[in-house]
Amino acid sequence: MTYLGENIPKLGFGFMRLPMIGDGIDIEQTKEMVDLYMSKGFSYFDSSWGYNAGKSEEAMKTAIVDRYPRESFQIATKCPVWIVKTAEEAKNMIHTSLKRTGAGFIDYYLLHNLGDTRTKCFDDFGMWDYVRELKEKGLVRHIGFSIHDKADALDKILTEHPEMEFVQFQLNYADWESPTIEARKCYEVALKHHKPIIVMEPVKGGSLANPPESIKKIFETANPKVSLASWAIRYAASLDNIITVLSGMSTIDQVRDNVSFMEKFKPLNQDELAVIEKARQAISKIPNIPCTACQYCVEGCPKNIPIPNVFTAYNYKLIYNDLARAKGLYSMETRLLGGGKASDCIACGNCERVCPQHIDIIDNLQTIAEELEK
Repeated sequence: MTYLGENIPKLGFGFMRLPMIGDGIDIEQTKEMVDLYMSKGFSYFDSSWGYNAGKSEEAMKTAIVDRYPRESFQIATKCPVWIVKTAEEAKNMIHTSLKRTGAGFIDYYLLHNLGDTRTKCFDDFGMWDYVRELKEKGLVRHIGFSIHDKADALDKILTEHPEMEFVQFQLNYADWESPTIEARKCYEVALKHHKPIIVMEPVKGGSLANPPESIKKIFETANPKVSLASWAIRYAASLDNIITVLSGMSTIDQVRDNVSFMEKFKPLNQDELAVIEKARQAISKIPNIPCTACQYCVEGCPKNIPIPNVFTAYNYKLIYNDLARAKGLYSMETRLLGGGKASDCIACGNCERVCPQHIDIIDNLQTIAEELEK
C-alpha cells in the first residue's frame, strides 16, 4: 500500500538551526547548503511561522524559491497559534508565511506543536476547518500537525480529526521507550490511524551526535568509519510509513555527512539494529531523574510549575552533559509557554505526596533552579 509522501527522499532539511552571522541568517552559506542538498536529489524543506522571528521563512524564499523551479522541492511550514490571542491573527499566519516564502502554495502545512493546553487554541480558533478550506482553495496541498505529547493525546486528536493527512513528532532511538516522549507508542498510534509520519528530532537536538563517551564507544566499535549522527538518522528512516526525517543542519559539513549516507539510503540491518539497542539500553542506565510524566504533581502545584517538562529539560544535562540544550528547553517551558520556574517552588510538598516514583521533587527543583536559571 502506498502512502502520502512515500516517494519523497527520506532526508528533510529543517530550517530552524541555520548558520548565523550575528542576529541574522548567513544566507550565502545557507544557499551553499541548499545547493549541495538538492544536488543529491533531496527536496523537502521544513520551517515555521515563528522560526528565527520569521527570518527562516524569508531564507526559504532567497535560498530555495527564487533559485529553483517550484516543482523541484516541497515547502513545509507551520502555524503556532497558541502564541496569538485571536482567531484572526491565527488565520493570518498562512498569508504571512506565503508572503515570506513566495512559494505560491505550501506543500505540507502543519498546525504547530499540539499537546498539553496548546491543543485547545486550535479548537477555539477554528483552525481544523480553516486548514481544510486552505486546501480546497489550493493555498496548501496537504494538511497535518506536529505534536509534543504522549500517545494518548495523539490518538485522541487523530480520532477526532481523521481529515489530517500526516503527523510530525519526535522520534529517535533514545526516546523509543521513553515514558515521557513515548516515541514507540506514538509511532504505533500513527500506524493504527494509517497516517504517514514526518520525523523531528531524530538526533535529539544534536545530543545523539555527541553522546556520552560510553555510548560513543559502542558505535565506534561497531563501525568507526561512520558518524554518530548517521546511526540516529538511519534508525528513524528505516521505519515504515515515514515521509521524511528532518535534520536541522547548521553547517555545510553536516549537510555533507547527512547526504553521504542518505543519498543511497539503506535501512539498518539486524546487526546494526542490535548495536542501536545496546546503545539505547546503555543510555537508559545513565543516572537521571526517573520521571514518567504522569502529571500527578502538576495538578496540585500552586505555582503552576510544569515539573515533568522541567525534569525532561534537566535530564539533557544529566544524560548528555548538554547544558545549553537543557537551558534552552527549560527557558521554553518557563518563559515562552508561561510555566512557573523551579525557583518559584514553595516546598509545599503537594507534588511529593502524589508522586508514584517517589522522586525528591523539591530537592531536584532547587538544583535545577541553581543550574538552569543562571
